Amino acid sequence: LDLIAVHERDPACTGLSHALLFFKGYQALQAHRVGHWYWGQGRCMLASALQSRVSEVFAVDIHPAARIGRGCMIDHATGVVIGETSVLGDGCTLLHGVTLGGTGKIAGDRHPKLGKNVVVGAMAVVLGNIHIGEGAKIAACSVVVKAVPPGVTVAGCPATIVGQGKLQTSKSAGKTERRTNQEALMATLVPLCDNLVCVRENCDVHGSGDVPSLQYLRRSKQLTSKL
Repeated sequence: LDLIAVHERDPACTGLSHALLFFKGYQALQAHRVGHWYWGQGRCMLASALQSRVSEVFAVDIHPAARIGRGCMIDHATGVVIGETSVLGDGCTLLHGVTLGGTGKIAGDRHPKLGKNVVVGAMAVVLGNIHIGEGAKIAACSVVVKAVPPGVTVAGCPATIVGQGKLQTSKSAGKTERRTNQEALMATLVPLCDNLVCVRENCDVHGSGDVPSLQYLRRSKQLTSKL
């Protein structure tokens, strides 16, 4: 999924093999996934050794304990730093020079938590145990020290909201989706009631009384049609 993400999002990528062989952001992320597995198995020294080597070769420093979801992309990658307790949701994109770090004031869980499909621009800094909402975008060179709502664009130092994304204006879309779901449900239930009415009528002809009454089924059909 990471390879596909690079191919789909990076215009410079001409094919999967191109990213696999020459894109150090992808290679550093795969090395991190190996190190993260070692870390989870309690082999912390081996994981740290791998992290150290990746930092030397690719200039990317991702702590092996950091949790990174599927389909993520680190573009260019030089100078990216991701702290120990950071979490990246599926589909996130980081550009070069991004720092997901702590404020230096607390220990323990001290790094940012990114929701799904978050985009962090080049040289942006996100500090502290804060949540970046799903689909949010952080502009290049921004410094983020407070939580960011889903679907917005933030910029500046300190970062403030400069744009509203789709997730912030999706109430009408949500109503449309609910209406579509209701229509789909009705399209399923009405033919079902028709079939049950036919079954009841046939049972009446043949003298069977083991199915719901015809009046009850017709009433159910009327109520379904009003959804």
